[in-house]
Order: sequence, then C-alpha cells, then structure tokens
Amino acid sequence: MFQVDPCYYQDDQPKSENEELDHAIALSLAEDQRKPNGYKRHADNDEDLPKALQESLNMSSHRPYMPTQFFPGGYKVCGGCHREIGYGHYLSCMGAFWHPQCFSCHACGQPISEPQFSLSGSDPYHKSCYKELYHPKCDVCHQFIPTNRAGLIEYRAHRFWSQKYCPSHELDNTARCCSCERMESRNTRYISLGDGRSQCLECLDSAIMDTGDCQPLYHAIRDYYEGMNMKLDQQIPMLLVERQALNEAMEGEKSGHHHMPETRGLCLSEEQTVNSITKKPKIGGNRLLDMRTHQQKLTRKCEVTAILVLYGLPRLLTGSILAHELMHGWLRLKGYCNLSPEVEEGICQVLSHMWLESEVMPESRSMPSTSTAASSSSSYQQSSSKKVGKSDIEKKLGEFFMHQIAHDSSPAYGEGFRAANAAVNRYGLCRTLDHIRLAGKFPV
Repeated sequence: MFQVDPCYYQDDQPKSENEELDHAIALSLAEDQRKPNGYKRHADNDEDLPKALQESLNMSSHRPYMPTQFFPGGYKVCGGCHREIGYGHYLSCMGAFWHPQCFSCHACGQPISEPQFSLSGSDPYHKSCYKELYHPKCDVCHQFIPTNRAGLIEYRAHRFWSQKYCPSHELDNTARCCSCERMESRNTRYISLGDGRSQCLECLDSAIMDTGDCQPLYHAIRDYYEGMNMKLDQQIPMLLVERQALNEAMEGEKSGHHHMPETRGLCLSEEQTVNSITKKPKIGGNRLLDMRTHQQKLTRKCEVTAILVLYGLPRLLTGSILAHELMHGWLRLKGYCNLSPEVEEGICQVLSHMWLESEVMPESRSMPSTSTAASSSSSYQQSSSKKVGKSDIEKKLGEFFMHQIAHDSSPAYGEGFRAANAAVNRYGLCRTLDHIRLAGKFPV
C-alpha cells in the first residue's frame, strides 16, 4: 500500500508568468525594430525567432519562465479520460495529469479529493475504501484487526480453518469449540457441555451423547477391524463417560500412555468403577440439562477391562477415538508387550487415521494392500453403506480430524504416527505388525 500527497495546480500557466513572457517578447520585438531589416528578417527566417527570444530573456531582469514539462501540441492530456486538460484546475500525481473529476477511487468510483490516498498496483483508492477492501477483519468480533506498536497488522489464524482473529481473544475468555477448535464468533452460539468444554452447533449436530447411541458406531468399527483380518475375539465393554470420570479412570491406571493436554479415550486394563452416561442430555439455552449416569463396576476378564470415550464429541471424532483405543486392545490381546510410546501410540494413530479416511474419502486407500479379504467382508460392506449422505460440514470435520493426527507435534502421537504411517505405506499393515512383534519397532 502506498500513500501519496497529490499536488493541486490552479491554472495551466499562472498570471505572473504570463506577464514575464509578454515582457520578454516585447523586448525582443523592440530590439528587432532597431536592426536594419527590422522584424521582416525574423519573418523570413522563423528559425531565428526562438534564438532572439532567448537572447531577450537573458537580457531581461525578470525571472525566466521554466515550464515543468512539455507536451506535444502544447497541451496536457488527462490520465483518466485521455482528453485535453486545458486551463483551470488539474492534478499531477502517479506520473500523469488528471481532471479532478477523473482521478477517482477504483472501488466506489467517486473522485478522490482528500490530500492522501491509497494505491494498490496502479489503482488509487480512498483510504477508507482501501481499508474496507483489504484490511482484514476479525472473525470473532468482526472489527478491523488493530495494528501493533510497529504499525503492522498482527492477527492469529487457525492453520486448517483459516479463521483470523485479534490476538486479544486468546486472553479474553472467548470460547473455543472442544472438537473443531474454532473460536466462538460474536454472532453465533456455542453450547456448554458442563465440564469446562464448549461445542459449536455444527459439531453438536452429529455429537454422540450416551453409551446406547455409541453402540452402533462401536460395532461398525469392530467390523472394520474384522474386515482387515484383525478380529477382536473378546467382547470389550465400551462406555461413554464424562470428563471427570475419564480423568479419574486415567489416574487409576498403573500404566498407559495418555495424550496431553487432554485425553479423550482410554483403554482400561485395571478393575475400576466408572460412571457411564445412560441418558442423552437435553439442550436448555446454551447448556445441557438432565444428564443421567450409572455407576458400573468393571471386572478384568482379559488383558483389556473396558474402553472409555469422552461424551459429546462428533460422530467422526468419536469413531476415530474408538479406532485408536480398539487398536490398543488388539495389541494387548495379541500379546504385543512392552512397546515404546512412539511405537504403540503411532500404530494406533495409523488405524484411527485409516478409519477416518475410509469414512471421509471411501474411494481412496482405506486399508492396507495386504488385506485382500477386506472387500469380501459382508459386515464391512454394511458399515460402508452407512457412509452415504454425509453433510459437507461432517466431511470437513473428518478432514480436520485427519489433519490433527497428521500434524500432531507430540513425540508419541505425532512423530510416532508419521513413522508408523511411512512403514505401513511401504510394507503394508500386516508386515509392519509382524515386525513390531519381533523387533518392537517399525521396519525401515
């Protein structure tokens, strides 16, 4: 952006300068009358007239007239309408001359009469019009994002949603959706889940609120595993729980890896008593009401006691958590012991990402090439048929959850996933799992 001070000129030639020119011409003519051939000599030889005029100007005691620029034909051409300017007011800026009414804003089309204007490329703008077009607005408060002390526009932006907002909203308790991470706009309404989390209406639209509603999704993901020849022989209980119950269960585990800053799912291996959600809460105003829980004692019948998932998350996020925790269960039931966090969490994240990919982009590779029997699984085909009719926002959410997995910065969940995914892409899931069983690490 450029800001230029346009120069205004009253007339093409000011009156005082005209008088100086007339005086110089008069002196030249008088000098010619004193010469033998008089004025006729100059009439016969027009080329000598400028020379004589210059000599007369040199003899004059007045300041000589020095025009700023010469134009063919002796007139100025407007840079807007390309017509002769003539005498009167005109503007000189941007390397051209303009009629005042022709020097107009590229946005609103009105003449620019202010002493300063903004420039984008070769197009002039009113400063106010330029700001309206190009100055970014906050997606939270919908005001122009202010400049910092250095005079630069500084804002925050979500790297997936491209939501731009003022830096101050990170400190003024503006709510952020616990699922999609978008900040709450002033003209929208987020729902409080009652445990410190807020949910946008788009994520809430497909949210799973109680254990009963989650059962069909849980069985569909078990079918997905079976379609990849990774059947879970044990019936592992699955419960949807509140945030506090999940944190208490996590503290009761003697071992295990947990995703910080918040764990959304847990594969239990110890006997515990957990409060599960048995009735879907109602929405009252901007919060949830009438949630019912049931205290359930979990006994250990195998290496896996139960799978717990945080309630209130969108279907695809809930499914990706279930796919991750089921992989923990499968590894324990199949005797994969003492794996490092990078290896165990990494391969679990791969299964979570693969399931999301099969839901969001069913035409892409949703399972390893080594699982040739997957496409013949009738149960898997039934679950795949349920993918029809997803809304655009649900697909976008699925893409975001895949983006979260792929760009996780933690050593176990992020670096572990990228190492595991590279191994699966190169060797297939079956050979990668065999190598993990034998060597405790990914093949390279």
